[in-house]
Amino acid sequence: MTFSDGIEIIYGLANFNCRKTKSVSAHHPGDKVMVQAICVHETGGPDVMRWEHIEVGEPGPGEARIRHTAVGLNFIDTYFRSGLYPAPAGVPFSPGNEGAGVVQTVGEGVTHLNPGDRVAYVGPLGAYAQERIVPADRLVVLPDGIDDKTAAGMMLKGMTAQYLLRQTYSVGPDTTLLFHAAAGGVGLIAGQWAAHLGATVIGTAGSEAKVELAKAHGYQHVINYRTENFVDRVKDITGGKGCDVVYDSVGKDTYPGSLDCLKPRGLWVTFGQSSGPIADFNLALLAQKGSLFATRPTLFSYIASREALEATAGELFDVVQKGIVKIGVNQEYRLADAVQAHQDLEGRKTTGTTVLIP
Repeated sequence: MTFSDGIEIIYGLANFNCRKTKSVSAHHPGDKVMVQAICVHETGGPDVMRWEHIEVGEPGPGEARIRHTAVGLNFIDTYFRSGLYPAPAGVPFSPGNEGAGVVQTVGEGVTHLNPGDRVAYVGPLGAYAQERIVPADRLVVLPDGIDDKTAAGMMLKGMTAQYLLRQTYSVGPDTTLLFHAAAGGVGLIAGQWAAHLGATVIGTAGSEAKVELAKAHGYQHVINYRTENFVDRVKDITGGKGCDVVYDSVGKDTYPGSLDCLKPRGLWVTFGQSSGPIADFNLALLAQKGSLFATRPTLFSYIASREALEATAGELFDVVQKGIVKIGVNQEYRLADAVQAHQDLEGRKTTGTTVLIP
């Protein structure tokens, strides 16, 4: 049994398609830009990803072309690559949902961005590329106190932590919570943030090294699920009372145990399925286990409007700049080495945040 934070985002936007072309390196006014990107022509294991030349046009109305300086690696990238989640526009496609970089040009009607602006985003598929077109309303300008690698590695995970702790359930001093995959990218951010909010923070992790890492990031109690029964340990830690909320991005391997960790009328937040999907979920279990609540949120629902995106990103930027949450970029790979990055991610060889450098 292995736990990893397989967080999910669902978009109503088409992905950035790869189109194989001859190699061209120069930019010429009026010409399309030739760049390199990771392309997936058929879904499968990490080795289906190819480093190829693609063509990037000029931005249309409401769009911007950016040059990536760093790209975030997330478990959901493996879902699209493997075919577990179908890419919205089919194959070929370039994986990746978050990145940071510099605005090159903007399309008609874009007034909040200028060429040269440092920006970051969580958006439609296509981040595994040197340059790409992005809907301008998905781009947020980075404050001076946040570098590009930090931004690229924290947008999806950090805004996920924000909505989980601040919107899906309002965590505070009276909250006792359980967060699975505590040493994952979202888990390390959530632990620090929840501790700052005054909560009693319990986590699970799969090795002693990961247990110690989680403890260094805000968790007062961390359960090694390989050597301990997490349901029994939660009952011990809480004196039999259980948790107000359980955050679960693992899926099959933590169900229905997560429900047994809750107080009556507690909230189960299932926001990923890194161990596989939950089969045959029965709503009657919620009644049997104490009139529980359950929700299946996605980040996009929480940042669908420009106003919501700016508020969510703004609060994330604030806690990072104040040092409340520290983003550790624990691994870096060249974007061209995305195959190795995916192998390490799926092999549970990474911790916290990983970025790909174009």
